[in-house]
Amino acid sequence: MVQKLKVGTLISGGGTNLQAIIDACDQGRIDAQIVFTGSDVGGVKGLERAKKAGINTFVVDYARIIANCRQIRDLDSLLPKDFDPEEILGKQRLVDVEKNHEKALFFIKSRVIAERQLLDHIESYDMDLLVLAGFMRVLTPYFIDRINTSALGHRIMNIHPALLPAFPGTDGYGDTFRYGCKIGGCTVHFIDYGEDTGPIIGQKAFEIADEDTLEDVKEKGLQKEWELYPACIQKFAQSRKVISI
Repeated sequence: MVQKLKVGTLISGGGTNLQAIIDACDQGRIDAQIVFTGSDVGGVKGLERAKKAGINTFVVDYARIIANCRQIRDLDSLLPKDFDPEEILGKQRLVDVEKNHEKALFFIKSRVIAERQLLDHIESYDMDLLVLAGFMRVLTPYFIDRINTSALGHRIMNIHPALLPAFPGTDGYGDTFRYGCKIGGCTVHFIDYGEDTGPIIGQKAFEIADEDTLEDVKEKGLQKEWELYPACIQKFAQSRKVISI
């Protein structure tokens, strides 16, 4: 008997990709079950979707944590004991340390403080794969290294609204549209230390007509995302071949 993949999910908003994954699990298109949904924003619709599906939820309020960090002089007192600033700064490719070391260090420290709270929730679950289903926060090496702890390698999956490696960043569909591309698409990839630079798992493309607006491009992209993400999670599940004896 094949054991179902245990999937954790993180969101920041409406959770349409989360819903696509929930539906695919319910319909048997993914050999997986979602064990939790966490968010960095409280009260979002994605949390309602998860609760309706009977999934455990939690919130780690990034905005509040970062605001508090700006008010505290002794920020180091809030950091986890296993945090090594030079190690993390040396690994990360998110901020330019040479340009402004102090700013980069605050960015990393404040995110690690929030990430430790995320990890405190996540580590209470038995999880095989972490899926970022519209989670709008970058992850530092501190977090990544504590999820990717097994010999099986990458365990954090993300979806990006462009055909990587083209148009990384937060506005993939907008960048695709403004550049005048006639083909758009989305990419599911593993998370590494850079921004949208991890190994690609799968992609889907769509045509952009001359009369299409940016909203048309986004709608076409979302339709592809809802197909692609469940398929990539199933691909991961099949690659694991977890057998229950």
